[in-house]
Amino acid sequence: MTVRKFKNEPLTDFSKPAHRKTMERALVKVRSAFAREYPIVIAGEEIRSDEKFNSYNPSAPSEIVGIFQKATTEIAAGAVETAAAKFEEWKLVDPKKRAEYLFKAAALMRKRKHEFSATMVYEVGKTWPEADADTAEAIDFLEFYAREMIRFAGPQPVTKISTERSELRYILSALAL
Repeated sequence: MTVRKFKNEPLTDFSKPAHRKTMERALVKVRSAFAREYPIVIAGEEIRSDEKFNSYNPSAPSEIVGIFQKATTEIAAGAVETAAAKFEEWKLVDPKKRAEYLFKAAALMRKRKHEFSATMVYEVGKTWPEADADTAEAIDFLEFYAREMIRFAGPQPVTKISTERSELRYILSALAL
């Protein structure tokens, strides 16, 4: 895996007509999915509940952005148990492999950047530049944490003491404590 040098995700200059058009297309695409119902997903299983709640566009409160399932205490407990069990497997996956998932997620977000931003425009009332900055920041976080995972998986710097041979390592069994 080749890790390119970190560079912050650039903000979009909406004064440029091409960038405005791209954002406008993303807004149309996101709007076309308004009032869609979304299931709860746990371990790949879609769960629907009898109780639902709506997410409204705060800039146009009559618009339903999405319909979501209201989880029961049992569903939430099952999600936590599933996550805890999955962590037992995930913590043994090579850090470079885990970092690859974060790099891939960043690339996918970068490709659909304006759709993520458009969702925030409708769902939380962000302005275009605010939403764009939040999306860029999320991409930056994915990139940063992927690099940190790789960095921490390698040799760590320690204070040199002439009479000692020191080494710092992260041990998997310590994570399980």
